[in-house]
Amino acid sequence: MPKAQLKKATPVMQAYQAFASAREPARPMARNLVIAFVAGGLVCVVGQAVSDFFVHVCGFSRKDAGNPTVAVLIALTCLLTGLGVFDKIARFTGAGTAIPVTGFANAMASAALESKTEGWVLGVGANMFKLAGAVIVWGVVAAFFIGLLHTLVAPGR
Repeated sequence: MPKAQLKKATPVMQAYQAFASAREPARPMARNLVIAFVAGGLVCVVGQAVSDFFVHVCGFSRKDAGNPTVAVLIALTCLLTGLGVFDKIARFTGAGTAIPVTGFANAMASAALESKTEGWVLGVGANMFKLAGAVIVWGVVAAFFIGLLHTLVAPGR
């Protein structure tokens, strides 16, 4: 607990915090970093394999293969989330599966699954965009300001 909060805490709360902190198990930081790095790398390898499939088998250009690759990763993540496999993988790999595309797809699919008992429109349709709404708004606002900055800094391009 931060020191500012400790000053406001009662003596009993402070004693409990000291008790809990002394007994908290050490986290294997190096192990977690390696697992997250390897897992994130594997997700990227899968994405590259899908992209190469679209380029070499389907005849797409490298640039045009990007959109269907992302769509396949999203669909695969949603399928694994629906089957309950993605959560088991994420528990083991930690931040490694939180790469923006797969993490975002998992968050939306999880929210949709949690609220399916409320119906298709008010449950799934409305609740799966609670998280996505904030991310989409941030993306649109950030893209606007980056585009504006690019236009002001490099107007001749």
